[in-house]
Amino acid sequence: MKHTHPFFVLHIKPRILPFLLPLLLLSACTKTTHVNDLKIIPEPISIEKGDNAFLLEDNISISISGLGQNSNTVKYILNSLRHARIQPNLVSHNEKSVMQIIVHDSLDLRLGDEGYHLEITPDGIVFSANTEQGLFYAYQTFIQMLPSDIVEHSYSTIELPLCNIVDYPRYPWRAVYLDVCSHYYSPNFIKKVIDIMANYKMNRLVWHLADDHGWRIPSQKYPALDSVGAWRVNRRHADWYDTVVPRPNEKPTYGGFYSKQDITDIVDYAASRNIEVIPSIELPGLCSPILAAYPQLSCDSGDYPIPYGAYSSTTPILCAGNDSTLLFLNNILDEITDLFPAKHIHIGGSEAPLDNWRSCPKCRKRMMENHLTHNDQLFVWLLRQAAQHLNKLGRVPLTWDLPDNATLIPGAIVTAQSISSGIGAAQAGNQVVMCPPDYCLFSRYQANPDHQPRANDGITTLAHVYSFDPVPLSTPKFSASNIIGAQCLLTTEHFRTEDIAEYMLLPRLLAFSEALWSSGEGKNWNRFRRNVEEQKIRLRAKSYNYCEGSFMPIVHTRKIDNNTLSVTVSTEVPNTYIFYTTDGTTPSRNSQVYVSPIQINPNTTLKILSVYHDKQQDSVYEYILP
Repeated sequence: MKHTHPFFVLHIKPRILPFLLPLLLLSACTKTTHVNDLKIIPEPISIEKGDNAFLLEDNISISISGLGQNSNTVKYILNSLRHARIQPNLVSHNEKSVMQIIVHDSLDLRLGDEGYHLEITPDGIVFSANTEQGLFYAYQTFIQMLPSDIVEHSYSTIELPLCNIVDYPRYPWRAVYLDVCSHYYSPNFIKKVIDIMANYKMNRLVWHLADDHGWRIPSQKYPALDSVGAWRVNRRHADWYDTVVPRPNEKPTYGGFYSKQDITDIVDYAASRNIEVIPSIELPGLCSPILAAYPQLSCDSGDYPIPYGAYSSTTPILCAGNDSTLLFLNNILDEITDLFPAKHIHIGGSEAPLDNWRSCPKCRKRMMENHLTHNDQLFVWLLRQAAQHLNKLGRVPLTWDLPDNATLIPGAIVTAQSISSGIGAAQAGNQVVMCPPDYCLFSRYQANPDHQPRANDGITTLAHVYSFDPVPLSTPKFSASNIIGAQCLLTTEHFRTEDIAEYMLLPRLLAFSEALWSSGEGKNWNRFRRNVEEQKIRLRAKSYNYCEGSFMPIVHTRKIDNNTLSVTVSTEVPNTYIFYTTDGTTPSRNSQVYVSPIQINPNTTLKILSVYHDKQQDSVYEYILP
């Protein structure tokens, strides 16, 4: 799956180096390249192109107005330009410069906090915005205007088309949910995810750090969470759904946790890219690591080993009737908020098995004291205690959609796993982040499972993600105003290695970013899929692993008359060769190549083979046309 590039080692004798060096330097630097089309993802709100071009040289002057030279965005821009083989030179804002970076003196209401204005004229390039964040996004658009191989090749001059871009996001909440509980991923990988999020204007990383399969947060008050809760038995070759029970005295060796310094570095790294890192933990269920480390917080003080995969011999849940549980929650939330400056904290509320509470005297007593009649009510009562503590700390809790909807925890932002529950929560007055699995669960296959790494059941293709709209047309106006965006979900049960997790994220993240940033009226699938091909070159240059896309044929039929159908065939991936037969035989590369709509009789068997980059990319598909 990993995209690699062949390389060779050139051995040069020292005595001939002076003769070869000028040739090598010349070959490494192409004089001029032309950029004609602006293939930007997410698509800006408005692009006006001029007829002429601006010549961008490999050494440019930059002036800054309204922003300090040591600001995160300025430092990011300067470093990024150097990485793109362009040497920036800072000059006074009063001097003539090739690139101007300007924070507006007065607000441009069109742009809000994240919008920007980007103009390329015959004299230079101007980024302007109300905020530093807007300037950051202006630069992300600009860097996509440069040649897609800019990281690999030097150009002395780049011809950029004159243009005027006004842009701002459709939704303020554009998040990636990344699970590191199923498998621990390195800090460098987390930063790599943050980089790709920033490139496509995503602004929140929901970092899932604690649930049934591991605790990844450093704790001074509860050190056994790290020494015990962060580790489970190693099942390197087992499928996630294999029920391989831990053997007696088998030592847990698989896992890990992030140090305080790791978290500080990642949070700062993300902040410099205008991304809020939101810690996510799961309460009060899916808590085997907590109970393995501190069994007294359970209802029965029993043995709660940290499970591998879907297997669990227990029903772990915190004891809601135990005052020590409330103290634990307050202390842990104190530690988390000390580590993470984020305004938002996700406290879970998913998949909690309530069986233990039914037989627990402490939980029954708690219910009587609070006039509760059902375990679901006790569940929400306990989450409310955590939410209220976060409120005291000045933070906003996030929860999954809960029983009887989110009216039960006022003020919490609801991450809704179904469109209907999200609309209901919004109607009740809660802000809502949509994440229905059909569109947002990137742990599902993105193409034919027979040709893909092991993933969750179901297929969520690039095209399907692109069609996502967090606010369906039928949504009542009041509810729509409370839906603030969406998050894609990368739960990583089957993705032991980082390169596979990366592969599952890309290129679907590009479709998701456009669904959340760009105007719904401006969507154009054919344009987007062409733009994705350009972005793949950029991803390869940065050593990102990605899926080429789904090669499942997209077949449309149109009736011409009673005896004739017109059939069009395509795939998600442009430049795919489609070979077909209509005589019942299996197609090969010697079969007919699809170039235009086929006219065939009803009840014909159409068989299709997809070839891309000279390789068969999928199974042979068979359609019996009506």
